[in-house]
This record gives sequence, structure tokens and C-alpha cells, in this order.
Amino acid sequence: MQFIDQARIAVQGGRGGDGIVAFRREKYVPAGGPSGGDGGHGGAIWLQADPNLQTLLDFKYKRLFAAPEGRRGGPNRSSGAGGDDLVVRVPCGTEVRDQDSLALLGDLTEPGDRLRVAAGGRGGLGNAHYLSNRNRAPEKFTEGKDGESRQIQLELKLLAEVGIIGLPNAGKSTLISVLSAAKPKIADYPFTTLVPNLGVVRRPSGDGTVFADIPGLIAGAALGAGLGHDFLRHIERTRLLVHLVDVSSPDVVADLEVVQAELEAYGHGLKDRPRLLALNKIELVDDEALDLARQALENRWGAEVRLISAATRQGLDSLLAAVWEQLGIS
Repeated sequence: MQFIDQARIAVQGGRGGDGIVAFRREKYVPAGGPSGGDGGHGGAIWLQADPNLQTLLDFKYKRLFAAPEGRRGGPNRSSGAGGDDLVVRVPCGTEVRDQDSLALLGDLTEPGDRLRVAAGGRGGLGNAHYLSNRNRAPEKFTEGKDGESRQIQLELKLLAEVGIIGLPNAGKSTLISVLSAAKPKIADYPFTTLVPNLGVVRRPSGDGTVFADIPGLIAGAALGAGLGHDFLRHIERTRLLVHLVDVSSPDVVADLEVVQAELEAYGHGLKDRPRLLALNKIELVDDEALDLARQALENRWGAEVRLISAATRQGLDSLLAAVWEQLGIS
């Protein structure tokens, strides 16, 4: 399934039905008077969060959503039927903005959350509304009003408590694959991961916590370079970041600082997000090189650096224990 996390669509509320001019004409009822009914209201358009959806792919092929119109009024003061509301389903975690002003209209995070994005038009009035002592046979009516029309922008931000970040080839996909049932594409070259991967990791209590593997960041990602720029938004909702550094890199401190700089440049509070730092792929170096890399990172980081090997599962229990502690999970 193709992963699409941004879409622009047009929404059009249904037009209200027209009122009508009608008069009662029944045997034995002289001068029956005006009886034109009101038009029905137009349908509104609602967005609703659906936990079964994971992407905005549907909006790649359909970009215009129009609600049904209201029906015109009938004789004998019969009101026209209202247009049915149109409910458009989106993934949980979808932000909705007005395309012109970029004002935030709503944030659909919980299953079943709903947001009205286009109101239906009001129905017109029939001539029965205009009866008065001065006008016993009005022929006035009003037409239905057009529904609300707007262009909106949808932006999906994954709902994950823990985000796994790092440069390409830091081992993020391997880590999420061994911690959860996720099956990301893994290969020994940069940018294997082209889309975020989600995996559910079991807590000690048996409940699940959602982890997200975010495609690799590179220098300049916050300004649009590489793939990381497209997916930085997906770590905005995370409570904790697990930052992986490849211990076999020629300069582990430089690798740390590249990602740190991109988080600061992107903003949205990411640089202040709680973070755990781990040296990955420790099976690839000897003890002396490992100690040097660890000491260099701890001097720069100012806190403990965890040693793990996602491939051999070494140190993962300790890393998860630190994750649960940071999240306040026992």
C-alpha cells in the first residue's frame, strides 16, 4: 500500500432546496390560502477519524467531495427532504487546515473524532411564510442557499509514543523489526526506508506501545534535503525519541550533531523532547573502539549512552527498560 501523508481536497456543502409558491385548492375550502412548503437544508461534510486507515492514499484519486442538495418544498406546507450529510473517513492523527489561510480547523486523533468542514446551505422559504393581513395571497418565496465551499489541506502525523531516529543506516528498521512484528525493508545501503514504519512493542504489563521508525535524516533535512524533511512531522506527537548512532561510523559525534541540528532547525519542540541515545551495531567493532566511541558520545551528550546490537539483540532489554521508565510505564 502506498504511503501518502499529505493531501489537498475541495469540499462543497449541499445547496438548500428552494421554497415554492402553492395555494390550497380543495373542494369545500374556499380561499384556502398559501401552502407552499420550505426547501430542505443541504447536506454537510464531516471528516471522521477511522483507526482502520493508515494513509491518505484515497485522496490522491478523489479530490472533490460534494454533499447532496436539499429537496424543494411541496404543497400543503410540506417541507422538502434535507440532504444527507457526507462523512469522509481519514486516518487517526490527521490535521485539517484551511488551504488559503493555513488556519488549523481541527486535529482528529481519537477513533470516531468528527469535524465539520463544510456546512450545508439553508433551505428556502415557501410562500406560506409570507401570509399576512395585508397580503392574503403572497406569491413570494426564497431560493435555497449554497452550501459552504472551501479548499482544505490534510496532513497525517503518525500516532506513536516512541520515535526511532538517526542517520541512514543507523539500524532503525532492524531495531523496530526485532522489537515488534513490523516487517520493514532492510538493506545495507542508505535510504532503504522510504516511508515511516509502525510497530507495536509489548510492555511488561502486556499492553502495546507504538514505535515509529522515521526515515533517515541528513544534513539540511529541515530545509528540504533528503527524505527526512518529508517525515519530520511524524515525530511531533511522540513522547520519547530513541536516537541511534552507528558505532562503526568514522565520527560518531558528528553523526549525533547532524541529527541534533536538524531537530533544532525543524522546531516544534523536538530538540527538547526526551531522548535516549544508543550506540548500535556494537558487534561490528572491538572493545577498544567501542569504549572510545562511547566515551566521545557521553562527553558530548552529557548522559549515559546505551550500547546495543539490533541484529544480535544485545542490550535491547536494557534499552526497553529505559524506555518504559521514561514513559512512566511499569
